[in-house]
Amino acid sequence: MPKNTQINSVAVIGSGPIKIGQAAEFDYAGTQACLSLKAAGYHVILINSNPATIMTDPETADEVYLQPLTLASVTAVLEKSQPDALLPTLGGQTGLNLAKALDEAGVLSRLHISLLGTSLATINQAEDRAAFKTLMTQLQQPIPASTTVHHVASALTFAAEIGYPVIVRPAFTLGGSGGGIANDPAALKQILQRGLTMSPVNECLIEQSIAGFKEIEFEVMRDNLGTKIIVCSMENFDPVGIHTGDSIVYAPAQTLSDTELQTLRNAALTIVEALNIKGGCNVQLAQDPHSAQYYVIEVNPRVSRSSALASKATGYPIAKIAAEIAVGMNLSEIKNPVTKTTYAAFEPALDYVVAKIPRFAFDKFPTADAHLGTQMKATGEVMAIGTTLEEATLKAVASLELNATVQTTLLPLQRLTKSQLVAELTQPTDQRLFYLFAACANHWPLAKLAELTQITPFFLSKLQHIMTLAQQLQTLPTVDNLLAAKRYGLSAATCAHYSGLSTAAIVNATAQQPLVYKMVDTCAGEFASATPYFYSTAFGTTNESQPLGHSVLVLGSGPIRIGQGIEFDYTTVHCVKAIQQAGYQAIVVNNNPETVSTDFSSSDKLYFEPLTLARLLPIIQLEQPLGVIVQFGGQTAINLAKQLADHGVKILGTSVTATDLTENRQAFADLLAQQHIAQATGTTVKNLTEAEQAAHKIGYPLLVRPSFVLGGRAMAIVHNAGELTPVIKAAVAAGHGAPILMDHYLAGQECEVDVLADGQNACIPGIMSHIEGAGIHSGDSMAVYPPQHLSTAVQTQLIKIATQIARALHCVGLLNIQFVVTDQVYVIDVNPRASRTVPFMSKVTQLPLAQLATRLILGESLTTLNLPSGLYPVRDGVAIKAPVFSFNKLAQLPTALSPEMKSTGETIGLGKTFDQAWRAAITDSYQLENWQLSDGIVTDATTWALPAVQSWAQQQSVPITVVTTLAALQADTPAVFFSLDATGQAPLVTWALNHAKPLLTALDTLKTLVAVNQILVG
Repeated sequence: MPKNTQINSVAVIGSGPIKIGQAAEFDYAGTQACLSLKAAGYHVILINSNPATIMTDPETADEVYLQPLTLASVTAVLEKSQPDALLPTLGGQTGLNLAKALDEAGVLSRLHISLLGTSLATINQAEDRAAFKTLMTQLQQPIPASTTVHHVASALTFAAEIGYPVIVRPAFTLGGSGGGIANDPAALKQILQRGLTMSPVNECLIEQSIAGFKEIEFEVMRDNLGTKIIVCSMENFDPVGIHTGDSIVYAPAQTLSDTELQTLRNAALTIVEALNIKGGCNVQLAQDPHSAQYYVIEVNPRVSRSSALASKATGYPIAKIAAEIAVGMNLSEIKNPVTKTTYAAFEPALDYVVAKIPRFAFDKFPTADAHLGTQMKATGEVMAIGTTLEEATLKAVASLELNATVQTTLLPLQRLTKSQLVAELTQPTDQRLFYLFAACANHWPLAKLAELTQITPFFLSKLQHIMTLAQQLQTLPTVDNLLAAKRYGLSAATCAHYSGLSTAAIVNATAQQPLVYKMVDTCAGEFASATPYFYSTAFGTTNESQPLGHSVLVLGSGPIRIGQGIEFDYTTVHCVKAIQQAGYQAIVVNNNPETVSTDFSSSDKLYFEPLTLARLLPIIQLEQPLGVIVQFGGQTAINLAKQLADHGVKILGTSVTATDLTENRQAFADLLAQQHIAQATGTTVKNLTEAEQAAHKIGYPLLVRPSFVLGGRAMAIVHNAGELTPVIKAAVAAGHGAPILMDHYLAGQECEVDVLADGQNACIPGIMSHIEGAGIHSGDSMAVYPPQHLSTAVQTQLIKIATQIARALHCVGLLNIQFVVTDQVYVIDVNPRASRTVPFMSKVTQLPLAQLATRLILGESLTTLNLPSGLYPVRDGVAIKAPVFSFNKLAQLPTALSPEMKSTGETIGLGKTFDQAWRAAITDSYQLENWQLSDGIVTDATTWALPAVQSWAQQQSVPITVVTTLAALQADTPAVFFSLDATGQAPLVTWALNHAKPLLTALDTLKTLVAVNQILVG
């Protein structure tokens, strides 16, 4: 069937800001689909509020609306743009829920907008727990005993009937939000109160627990004619009971018998047919490890996190093909873009193993509850491809960017007693893989490990094999043993640790077995592939990757985590575009399956590899690029620059010497002093004794900052000697021996600039001022362009200092500088790379900053780019970048804003005035769309006791309630909640998060909210 000619324009709803449970995978899917629709000749209208993504670039769609994702806002866009159709299945749960709301409000019928792809009836049948249960019963597909509840009492009655434990699954939520496993009535009551609140339809499924079963996923495509294929089977290393987003996952499925695989596969296809899915869909099933019994868990009737993983694991672009199906095409007529010869109806076949390991933020937040369950907690993930399961697993571990000692030894930092190890294995955390390695190192029997963890013995045997290879090197470090270790993925550093030999000796001894590069071709080599998409393996002798020539290699930023997010994927993709436009071949190395930069069509060649020296050097040796660009891969790439340069690799752009100078706190302080640029009084220290001496000399309050870290890792404000010891210990651990800067803390107006520089001159696209004062990480502050309260004299001073620093460093490319303005302008920090504000500033100034920076790196000047020195002309209107937090997913995380970054994403507010931009920004970031002064503020005694809060509150007319007992709180209160409690155990914060209430955790944010509403009332 040819494409639908009854429609000309298609609206696509994006997924909004990045949060735990809904991350970059939807930027990837949405971008792919929008470009696919454009290529098919449709006029594409995009609605999304996330400025950090490729999806919201002007090239991705014909019309881009950077607007809040609310019913009122999206309705207004649809009324203005008048699309013929809407595609709702690419924006995650946000997109689905909005499509449902638009339909129920009559907007789609009133505006004569048809829905493309999977119907709302199907979406409701898959997402509504009761309707899905009814369908499974009709299909005779086994599901766990369950009931749908809207009240706690009925849940308690049902659980008593079927017995504990039970699983709580809220309807229409993402990432398992509000769910959990309850082992007793008290736990059920607690989880359910939260789950019912977080479900937009106030509904939860109470389900017999099948925790411990194998969890299997199928990514299925179905077209308009009913043709169905399994794109990819995936098996979770972790058993049912841990959210699949928090599980280690392997593709294809590893441990099922042929009978089991066919049974589950047939079940998935039967369900997708019965649901009448049109496009991509994810089916989750559970297999009893001890019998033929299986259960259906759930179906996601949209592209999902697993779709991105499956696309990258197979090279089969699910979202692209789903978009083509949505406009009427079928699998038998869509060409597979990988082979360019076969059609999309061919099922991918893999001749390799793919491992996905989630990335968590618990290294940043040691007080947060790291125990894993049915509610997702991971911020991102890595993927690795290998010939064996061991090789893929160890390549994924190398990609995680965890503590270097843990990644080398594969063991936890602390030595545990037997009882401690039993506890860690029984109650899973983000570190369970390393605890399993520790148990294997202590020769615990597989049966014991399987009993404690309910992990399939096959997977445990692979971990045991890895540890056996490592321990053989301790006793017998022969060449044969070293070669075996290398083949199965043990890094040279790991081999050196266990053998006692130097890394250089290991490299020499295993040189006869070099890494070779294999192509990802979707067809297990059965058909020729046109896709330049490669992975390394130590198995095999044939190298399928041939050097491109005349190339530039770009380092990506690895897994998304707090402090280093999707904005670096954005800059990487733009860098690639500029390289290609300049006439070079662009090669990308990255390991994040969620992103646009790891789409095989984004660059001339993609290597899906760990971002480590050991994996990069062989690629560089093979490709012989003209140079390597590190500016767009965040701190990950910057931290590799010196190691690469020391091995003779040419780093393009700002020199490694200049980069190191900015990262070394003392050296940079010396440079500022030479340039007569004001900075806070400070010094560097390396241990607690030096810190105590420095504190006495400088005086409190102090700002403590380690070198070479991202996202404000271990940064803190220290108010007195009692706070100093734990802060310095954390900074020493985070900095790995690098100097720690101790400054006198300056309270004042914080602002920042991104700078384009050509080695001599500098262009500043715009100045951003922060709403939250100094001492709150810039990533957690609301940034305003142009600044509203900086004098012309101060702005002139900022431009002068920025130009001076860029010139002193001979910066080529991008540079980010942060200032605090008090009695004068002080420089706080300089990052000689792309920063998280680059996408935001690119969109508000309409200057493609990363592309311009790349052209400068490749040798052009500001003059040839027609860019002025100094400040770029200021554009009309106001733009605000607002942080988005995932506090509801990370229990016991201190929520009060501080120098340590906590936000997972961002949203944008645009308006002709500050007030308009503010209201748009807080709608998606703080869910404060309709708050008014009369709705009031609820705070706690700890916050109310702070003098700064008291003095401000006394001058306000807004009603403020200080809560001493949570029993007094009403679930339907329209108030905004406000807490500066710096502990992870703030009862009011927990209550607000459990009841999905807007929560502010910085005084300046609250002050601005009240001030804007006072103006509106006035």
